[in-house]
Formats: sequence, C-alpha cells, structure tokens
Amino acid sequence: MTDVIAPSPGRDALARLLHPRAVAIIGASDDPLRIGGRPIAYMQQCGFVGRILPVNPNRSHIQGLPAFASVAALPEVPDVAIVAVPAAASLGVVTALAQSGCGAAILFTAGFAEASDEGAALQGELVAAARRHGMRLLGPNSLGLINVRSGFFGSFVSSVELGFPQPGRVGIVSQSGAYGGHLLAAATAAGIGLSAVLMTGNEADVTLGDGVQMLVDDPDTDVIALYSEGIREAEGLVKALDAARRARKPVVMMKVGRSVVGSAAAQSHTASIAGNDVVIDAVLAELGVVRAQSTEQMLDIARLATRRIYPADNALGVITVSGGAGVIISDAAEDLGLPVPEMPAEAQRQLKALLPFASPRNPVDTTAQFLNDMSLVGQFTETMVSEGGYPSILGFFTYTGGAPSVAPRLREQLKPVRERHPDRLFVLSVQASPEQVRGYEDDGFCVFEDPTRAVVAIEAMGRFGRAFAAAPRQSAPVVPAVVLPQATPTEADAKTLLALAGIASAPERACATVEAACAAAREIGFPVVLKILSPDILHKSEIGGVLLDVTGEADVRTGFDTLLARAGQAAPAARIEGVLVAKQLSGGVECILGIHRDPVFGPVAMFGLGGIFVEVMKDVAFHRCPFGEDVAETLIRSIKGAPLLLGARGKPPVDIKALAGMLSRLSAFAVAAGPRLQSVDLNPVFAMPAGQGAWAADAVLEIRPESTP
Repeated sequence: MTDVIAPSPGRDALARLLHPRAVAIIGASDDPLRIGGRPIAYMQQCGFVGRILPVNPNRSHIQGLPAFASVAALPEVPDVAIVAVPAAASLGVVTALAQSGCGAAILFTAGFAEASDEGAALQGELVAAARRHGMRLLGPNSLGLINVRSGFFGSFVSSVELGFPQPGRVGIVSQSGAYGGHLLAAATAAGIGLSAVLMTGNEADVTLGDGVQMLVDDPDTDVIALYSEGIREAEGLVKALDAARRARKPVVMMKVGRSVVGSAAAQSHTASIAGNDVVIDAVLAELGVVRAQSTEQMLDIARLATRRIYPADNALGVITVSGGAGVIISDAAEDLGLPVPEMPAEAQRQLKALLPFASPRNPVDTTAQFLNDMSLVGQFTETMVSEGGYPSILGFFTYTGGAPSVAPRLREQLKPVRERHPDRLFVLSVQASPEQVRGYEDDGFCVFEDPTRAVVAIEAMGRFGRAFAAAPRQSAPVVPAVVLPQATPTEADAKTLLALAGIASAPERACATVEAACAAAREIGFPVVLKILSPDILHKSEIGGVLLDVTGEADVRTGFDTLLARAGQAAPAARIEGVLVAKQLSGGVECILGIHRDPVFGPVAMFGLGGIFVEVMKDVAFHRCPFGEDVAETLIRSIKGAPLLLGARGKPPVDIKALAGMLSRLSAFAVAAGPRLQSVDLNPVFAMPAGQGAWAADAVLEIRPESTP
C-alpha cells in the first residue's frame, strides 16, 4: 500500500528552519573544506548563537566539537539537521530525524528527481517520511539556508570565502544553489546587508513560495530578492507574493527562461515548468512584484528598497551639474514612464534669481558655478523639494561628488535637506571612494555611479508604492456551475454554454435546412451573417466559411449552398450540422476576449482589439482568472489601442461597463469550467457605443476530452 503524503506543516515550522537554536550535521566532516565540514566551519567563524551537533560514527570530535555516533545519540532534538550523506543512506537518516521530532532537514544530497525516475521515487519517499512526523525538507539537491543575523550557515556555498555577508534587511530566495551563491557574493560586494539566503533545490517540500512566505513572516527582512528558473507550485507562490504585498515588503524577481533555449534549460535543471513569459509578466504585475532583467538591476532595486520609501504617485526631480547628464536621465525616465514634470513657474523664478544662467526647468542645472558657491546646491535642492514637490530626487554630481575638496562641503549642503524631508526618496549619482560613498549612505542617500541605473531603481519604488496603495479588488462574479460537453462544441453550442454565465452574443439561429435559415433571417432582420456550423471546423474564415452582408432571402439560399459546398471541399470528413444565421452588427469596435490555460497559473484571460491589432500588433493584455469588473476595466484601459474604445477622433466611447462585465464573467466561467477547458476565443466581440452593450459575434471553446489524462 502506497503512503499518502500528508500536507506540509505550517509556517511555524518554516520559522524554526530559519531561526534554529540547535543544528545537527549528519555526515559531518573534520575537514572544513568538505561539504559536510563547511557548515561547521562557517558557523564557528560567524559565531552561530545556537548549538552545533556534528554526527559521525567514526570520530569523537569534529572541528573541535563533540561528535555523536547517530541521530539517536544526540543529546537534544535539533531544530534543523543538515544531511550530507549519499542518496542511498538519505531515507534512513530522514526517517530517524523525523521520528526524533527534528523540525526541518536540509538535504545537500543530489541524485533524486533531477537525475532519474528512480531518484524521483526515492525523493517521494523522503517527503512522505518527513511529513508523517511534521518535519520540513529543504531540497534535496539544495545548497541550503543561511541566516546572516544569527550566524546560522546551513550551507556549503563557497562564495563566502570572498567575504561573509553583513547583516542587513534583504532576504534572497533562489531556486539555483550555484546562482544563489553568486547573488550572495554580488550582494556582499555591493555592500548590501542580508538577512537570509535560501536555495530551494528540487523543492520536494519547501517551495519557492514557502521561501517567500518565510521571509514575509521574518521580522528581520524588509525586502525580498527572488531568483526563479521555473515555477513548480504556483498557488503557494501567488499566496506568498500577495502576502508580501499586503505586508508592504517589496519583492524584486529575476525570472529566467524567457527564450526557447533558456526555458528548456530551466526545465531540465529544476524539473519544473517555465510557463509562458507573457503570463509571468502579467501575474507578477498583478501581485506588485517588480521583475528585474539582470542581477545588477535586481540588487540595485533591492538596495534602494531598503530605504522603505515607496511613492505611489512617483515623479522625479533632477538636480545636476551637467546638462548632458540631465538629458540622459530624462531619456531613461521617459523610457520607463517615470514623470519628470517641470518646476513650477514661481520656483523657476526663485532659482533664476539665485543664479541667472541656471537652467531651472527640471532637470535643474546648477552649472559648474556650484564649485564657487556650494550653498547653491542646498538652496536649489530645497527649492526642488519644497516648491517642486517631487517624491523622488536624483542629484548628479559625478566625480565632483567624490573629490576630496568638494565632498565634505557637498554633504554639508545636502544632508540638512534630506533631514527636513524624510518622506522623500533621495538618490545621488557620484563617482567616489568606498569610504566617501559610505558617508553619503550614512547621511541617508542611496548612491549609484551610473545615473541610468539610479532611474531604473527609482521607477521601481513607484511601482511598489502603487501596489501597496492599491484599493481592495472587487470580487469576481458568481456564475452557475459549468458542465462542459464531452468534446469541443459548435459555435452555437459554445454560445449557449457561455450565455449561462451571462456572456451575450448577437441574436442567431442554428439552421439545419435552407428553409429554416430563410425563416431565421426574416425573424432576426437583415443584414445577417451566415457561417458554416460544424464542431470540426473551428476557424471558419480560413475555408471561406463566413458570409457577411447577406441582405435578402435569395442571398440566404445561395449562401447556404455555397457554405456547404466549401465545407465539403475543404474538410470532407467534417461533421456538418448546417448553417448559423446571425444578426450582423455594425457601429461598434471589434475586440477579442480569450482564455488560455497556462500550465503554471491555470486559466488566464486576454483582452485586445480585434483584427490587425491582435494579429500584427499583438496589442493585448493578460490577467490571471478570476477577477472582478474593476480589474477587467483596468485591463481594457491598459492596452495601447484603448483610445479607440474611449472615443478617439470624435467617435463615441464604447460601452466600457458592458465590456468589462463580459470579460469579468468570462474569467469566472473559465475557473468554474475546470481544467478540461483549454481555451476560449471570442473574436470578434463588438463593443457598441455606450449604453448599447457588448456582443460576442463568434465563439470557439477548446475542450479536452474526458479520456485524456
């Protein structure tokens, strides 16, 4: 009989993993350079505040500490055990630890799900053994966990030989052990203080989402930096990221695997699903996560985020000693959509009175005259903050900010301004020695050498602020239970099913005979559209299976025969159920509404304009299902072509409320339909002028048959 794996224990166990008081090392080595010896050496060097319990049956002492022959011989129950034994011995060790009451085990050992089917089976046994007794597993194939503040090094990462990290407020969670070590070294070199570093490995138990939740709950962590190759367990990650947003803990994420080659590498390396990158972007934006494109960018954003100033209505004021740098900064801000508004006219007049040849608009250029009168810096900066009202200030002082003859006097001018305005985000771009940079940082400024990198980080703070300030979202609509047919339905049947969820379509009739088609056209009213009706021909226009502008009964008769003939020629094996006669709509804007079942996040809704906009411009927006009408309207307004819906060039605005209601109900329908629903394509949907509704003119549902696993 196969054991049923119990659910993972709760968040208290994760806290015990992060803050252990007693740590056992199974497979401990007296050699501080071996995998089983490095954690002991690191903890002794960093002054771990708890007790270290080496386990090795062949030695009485390990690195100067008493050693124990087995788990059973330990003098106390460890909070965490580090397991550095061969894969074949791992199950016995994990079982013994779980039975002893150990809180968590960190498995360095490789050779499990990442290696073979046999390894995957053994990995499942490890999880079952741990969960029977409420023990958590980090790994296997993990480089472990570090709590920088307590000196707990449950890791054999050798990057610390370049320098141990300093305690700080940034926590790192990485799926890759080697890259997690790289991030640790890069953060340390950049002077970023860390709270914890977690490397999840195979995620047999502790997942990426668990790691994020651990840091959300950790009082020593303010900012979370996340590296992901593939998302194995989406629901837990989404909940953790949402918890981080609600706790006002910014998350900056480096999600790799965007390219075809990169995606394949991620799957083979982590045995997880990379997912669709466009969907990843949409989900991260929904949860207030800022996605970084490089390690440098991720660490820049994390470092600035530790200032804990997140302006929801972000705008940038720039004071510079170089007109050229002002242009570079303005260009970077425009590319990112970060406003650089002009200084108020009165404030510009005040600055001109101080320095007639200054450029006071924004960026504000003090010119080299500040070298002769350093008080100009303080006065200009104060005016920008108090009169300009900018939430974020970037000062470009380049190498002059690092010159020994300038730096002390510059700090004297800038520091009082920052102290008078503690709610503003102050950033400097200077070239200076590490000692001088630390001086500026101690004064409350975040220092970047490159101004473009500074702008990227400043813009990210605004995104965090908007996410933190967002109002609670409306609930998704409730739709009736959805009973899907056994296989993909015809257009008419698809629309009937969607109508139960409140998704309206143009008046239409399914007609098996030409006489029925003529009667339907008379009832609906000309002009009408004729479409071939077949569950086997989903993309009708590709075979000429749609006739527009049918204006009379004679045209209905001719068109009926034409459609049957075209279908017989193009798809002779297709089942033909007749012709669909539908009201031809006009005067609206064609849109596309769709559902795609993402392999990671489940049903995801899409919205865009129809026709060339979706086929060529790919002007579409995505959102995870389900969602309310407020989110639907935001999605609709987010596309580049939104002005065409809102009344561009004198045309009336469309019925946005009806369109948002349809999109929201479609998102709820997708969830209610369950995993057999693979996709929905409503194209076109006619968004009519305000007050006249939105109507689906075509509908395609792709359904996985019951027999498909």
